[in-house]
Formats: sequence, structure tokens, C-alpha cells
Amino acid sequence: MNRTNFTFTRLRYRSGDWDTDQRMPVNLLNSLIEYTTIPVALQEKLVDLGGTELFQYPFCYLSGHKLVQFDTQEAANFKKYVENGGFVFADDCNHDVDGLFAKSFETQMQAIFGNGALKKIPNNHEIYRSFFNFEKGPPTTAFELNGWGDDLVHDYLKAIEINGRIAVLYSNKDYGCEWDYDFRNKRFLAEDNTKFGVNIIMYAMNA
Repeated sequence: MNRTNFTFTRLRYRSGDWDTDQRMPVNLLNSLIEYTTIPVALQEKLVDLGGTELFQYPFCYLSGHKLVQFDTQEAANFKKYVENGGFVFADDCNHDVDGLFAKSFETQMQAIFGNGALKKIPNNHEIYRSFFNFEKGPPTTAFELNGWGDDLVHDYLKAIEINGRIAVLYSNKDYGCEWDYDFRNKRFLAEDNTKFGVNIIMYAMNA
């Protein structure tokens, strides 16, 4: 895996809808260029979870609204990838702990890694200070505040840890939609809300 240059890599899986939040990757890449010195590939990379190309990249993004049901090869690749140093950021576009994506993704993690593998992480975890400092843990999204999804503010993220590092970071907060806008529109925000995305990527590249 190349940990020198960063490529925003999206996982395509056979079930569900994996192609969400089309502008978000470019927005996050712009933030990496703006705030950090790591070299980045300027375009998102799409890889099949059932293929072998994902093993070239240390960071992968997985999202959707619908069913997550990996086939045998996808499940095997997911397990091998994270157990060999890969990092997956999985984000529920429904912002819903009881929705189809949430339930089916958590079921997949249980089937692959066993009961209880996906756990809440403390809000003082290293990922909240890997670049910017988030003293209260995961920042709230607009979708949590406007009644979308389950109408709850999720004050935690979940993760599967392997050898003391986060290997799968899981969010019900819908960060993908939160960051899905043209990067030039950041100038209209009082605070750049993509900064936590920078933290996630910096943690993934250095863990």
C-alpha cells in the first residue's frame, strides 16, 4: 500500500447504492491541499470490493442508503484488507441507526469480525486530534439538526480496531452529504466543516 501519496478510493459493492455524494471527494482533496503537505491524486479512484486493486490503497470510503450485503469474495477482501493495514471509512447516508444501510452494514461487520467487534470509540480518541482538535468528539452535521433520518444527534462514532488501531470507522452522522458541495463554496462557511475529514484521512495514513 502506498502511504506516501493519498488517493481518495471509493469501494463499489454489488448490493445497494455505493455512488453517493459525488462532489465530496474533490472537496476533501481540496482541504488536504489547503491544510496539509501530503501529495494527493486529484481525482477519486473507484475500485471493486470484489477485486484486488483495493489492496494498493491504504484508505477506502464506503457509503450508501440501501442494503449492504457482501458476496463471498467481497467479504473475504474486506476482512483481508483491514487485517493487512487498510482503513475503511463507512458512512450511512440515511443518518439512521435503524435504517436499512445501518442495520445491514452492522450485520455484515458482525458476520465478518464477530459479535461486538464494532464498538463505540471514546470522544477523546486520537482520531479527534490527529490534525485538528475536536475536544467534544465527532462534530455534528446539519442533517442531525434538521430532523433528517432518526432525528437524533449521534454523539459517538463506532469502529473496529485491529492491533490497537482503527481499521473500520463507522458513522451514522452522514458526513458524506455534509461535505457534498463544491469546494469553492467553503468561503461562505463560518467554519470549514471538512476539517474532520482531514483528521480521518491523516489518521488513516499514519496509523
